Amino acid sequence: MIPRVLYSGILWVCSCLWLCNADSYVLDDKIGLGRQFDGIGGLSGGGATSRLLVNYAEPYRSQILDYLFKPNFGASLQILKVEIGGDAQTTDGTEPSHMHYENDENYFRGYEWWLMREAKKRNPNITLIGLPWAFPGWVGHGTNTPFEYPDITVFYVVTWIIGAKQYHDLDIDYIGIWNERKFDSKYIKLLRYTLDKSGLERVKIIASDNLWQPISLSLLLDPELHKVVEVIGAHYPGTNTVLDALKTEKKLWSSEDYSTYNDDVGGGCWARILNQNYVNGRMTSTISWNLIASYYEDLSFGRNGLMTAEEPWSGNYVVESPIWITAHTTQFAQPGWTYLQTVGHLSQGGSYVALTDGKGNLTVVIETMTHDHSICIRPPLPAYNVSAQNATFQLKGSFGSISALQVWHSKFDFKTKNPTFFKQLSPMKISDGTFTLELDVDEVYTLTTLTTGVKGSYPAPPASTPFPKSYKDDFNVRNPAFTEAPDFADQTGVFEYYINLTDPGPHVFTLRQVVTQRPVTWAADADQTISVIGDHNWQNLTVTCDVYIETPKTGGVFIAARVDKGGESVRNAKGVFYWVYADGTYKVTNDLRGQTVLAEGQSGTRAGVWHTLTLTIEGQYASGMLNGYPLWKNAVVLEPKNGWAAIGTQTFELVQFDNFSIEAKS
Repeated sequence: MIPRVLYSGILWVCSCLWLCNADSYVLDDKIGLGRQFDGIGGLSGGGATSRLLVNYAEPYRSQILDYLFKPNFGASLQILKVEIGGDAQTTDGTEPSHMHYENDENYFRGYEWWLMREAKKRNPNITLIGLPWAFPGWVGHGTNTPFEYPDITVFYVVTWIIGAKQYHDLDIDYIGIWNERKFDSKYIKLLRYTLDKSGLERVKIIASDNLWQPISLSLLLDPELHKVVEVIGAHYPGTNTVLDALKTEKKLWSSEDYSTYNDDVGGGCWARILNQNYVNGRMTSTISWNLIASYYEDLSFGRNGLMTAEEPWSGNYVVESPIWITAHTTQFAQPGWTYLQTVGHLSQGGSYVALTDGKGNLTVVIETMTHDHSICIRPPLPAYNVSAQNATFQLKGSFGSISALQVWHSKFDFKTKNPTFFKQLSPMKISDGTFTLELDVDEVYTLTTLTTGVKGSYPAPPASTPFPKSYKDDFNVRNPAFTEAPDFADQTGVFEYYINLTDPGPHVFTLRQVVTQRPVTWAADADQTISVIGDHNWQNLTVTCDVYIETPKTGGVFIAARVDKGGESVRNAKGVFYWVYADGTYKVTNDLRGQTVLAEGQSGTRAGVWHTLTLTIEGQYASGMLNGYPLWKNAVVLEPKNGWAAIGTQTFELVQFDNFSIEAKS
């Protein structure tokens, strides 16, 4: 006897093969339905990918959020997944933890709380997911794993879930384990036990946000683990799954996917993924990394979002093709709808899926993306040829009486660069339950009984402009909803607004680096802390900042220019770094690690005193001032030729910054 799960899988594959060899395709619910659709989403985090979004002025910030989350307007996203900040570098920056230290709790740090509230405001039914990438150092107690002390890690994660509800009225629907790292079965079981004991039975567990294996086999071999995991989440599955995952009969999600430059090639990639993740892999949810490219483009994976908003200083943003490709599904099928079993590939290339709400409504999404235009970056999708074709669809079962379908169409045009996205066409009339489409290559069609689709629009945003060459921040004016200063992008460590109650003078409101212990890292964090700002193309500029070292004898701080790297490469960053130390010395280095020394000597600096540092670079020469007086000059700088400005500390230590300014010439 064939096991039920295997039999259903074989039936599904066979039906696809039968349909794919024909030019006529049946859409029928009477033979039974497929899996329940769980939604399309975006991922904010992994890390700091929405960093610049919070700095946008109104009305542009709300417009961007509408394109992402407002139902029947733009992408109409149904899932928002966020990073649980862990104070460490997690791709494009660090996101602050709600617990920097063991006795510290603050549920207003960072912007993920705000983003979840804004998403929920627009779509009260949106699914919210939290997942840690990194953890504060105290969670690991000196180890670089969160599972050495699972009770501590469970406490840390559950407090985040409780804080979301208590302080922001946000119900977290799903919680993950540890992004793209080894899972621990004992930890997962303890997490479920603690959630239940805390009255959080509704919060479901996703595991393991990595590959299909070994989590799928572990669920089959461990009945207790199988019981506590709701969803198997795989990253970048290439539209395929594995037999063990199907055997578990769990929900299968592509819990991180896409990771592709968001031009029209990226949009084509996304179109294939959204259909074929179900056709090939029976995945009922797909979540894009990332939600929105709202970070400096020269960081890792620049513009790998569903849309781009990387210029809060100008207000410019760009609605990219993946927004409208998403709308082809999300505006016409909601979580809780069900896929038909009759889905598959088209005979001349491409794919189709069909979904129903069980109340007579039907939505069909068809894509004909050519392989040479829609290869995803991570991982590459398999190549296959697509040709223009006629496709006839036969509606059967409860759909046999449908007389017309609304039609929405997108056409990629890679030759003349004149595409059409999410355009409503005349309704398709159904004759005897049959309709035929003339399909060209690189097209997406949605045919639906719903009449609610809308291509939302706003007036064009302001034109794109470079980061201002003259920039100042005394950190006195701050938005109480956020803890970060505008435009600073923390790459290691966390730089937060601080009220210095011990200083009645001009330095009451400052920016402070607050991480004092190396986190449980996800990427190769630097041993130093650093926050970058500005234009990566800058060459000649002056950076000035007041600094206050809090650690006697061993403390150190720097300002920098021409910083060439961030993200996961931050520890290898080069530039011009001007350091002063609590022991009364200074050093100028060509790298963040401090290995290539350009100048050094006595400075007279010490802890507990404010000092003003000034760094100027002109061509191949750099000079520095301390408290308004020249300290060193004409250090020869051959490389790099350009980069960001930055501030930072020599270790994970407390340092304050004030009166930061930049004057850039080129």
